[in-house]
This record gives sequence, structure tokens and C-alpha cells, in this order.
Amino acid sequence: MLLKLFNKYKSMISYLFWGGITTLVNIVVFIVLIRYANMPIQVSNVIAWVASVSVAYISNKLWVFNSKTETIGELLSEAFRFFSVRAITLIFDIIIVWIGISLLHWNDVIVKIIDNVFIIISNYFFSKWLVFHSSSNFKKNK
Repeated sequence: MLLKLFNKYKSMISYLFWGGITTLVNIVVFIVLIRYANMPIQVSNVIAWVASVSVAYISNKLWVFNSKTETIGELLSEAFRFFSVRAITLIFDIIIVWIGISLLHWNDVIVKIIDNVFIIISNYFFSKWLVFHSSSNFKKNK
């Protein structure tokens, strides 16, 4: 019974695991750049985004949605869709960080954690519906 449930929700469980890894990358890069490299908040945020989205693309492609691309063109198209969709949530990310840290003066780590929860949920649905829609795993879970 547990195996049946796991198989049914494998994509979502895998997404949550890799989302956690990606979130960790995002938060650690953000904090290191702000606190140790003395970079501005939003510059640190965007660099952390690039690092975490790169990890997310690879993990989502290989282990979450099991996406298969046959040609370089398909791979580039998929990667472009992935980064484009993530750019939409980067806008949310920038706004949340700006409001939380710059306007409300909340703790930067707490703001990034709250921010990442929202971003993970948004990115799951965007990835499933707009990016990896041709993968066999998506078709099974549809």
C-alpha cells in the first residue's frame, strides 16, 4: 500500500526533495553574498536565483519529471521554457524580498524561507504545466 502511494505521488515527492535542495542552494548563496561578500540584497538575490535555478533544471529534468529530449533543439527549447517560467517567479521573489527586508526590515533568512515556500509551490505547477509537459511522467500523472 505504501509503495502504491509512493508511486502515485513519486513526481511530487521527488519535486519536494529537490525543491528542498534547490531552496538550500538559494538561501546559502544569498546569505553568503550578503553577509560575506557585502553585495546588495537584490544582486545577491538574482545570483542566488541563477545558481538555484540551474540546480533545479538539472534535477527536475532528470529526476522529477524524467524528461527526455532527443535533439539539442528540444533540450534548448525545454531549458529556455524552464528559465523563462522561473523568471516569472523571480519577479515574485524580488518583490517578496524587497517588501520583507527593505520595507518591513524583517530578518533576511526568515524572508528568504517564506519567499522560497511560495516560489517552490509556484514553480512546481509552472514546471509541470508549461515546461516538462511532454515527459512520460507527466502524461502518467495527468
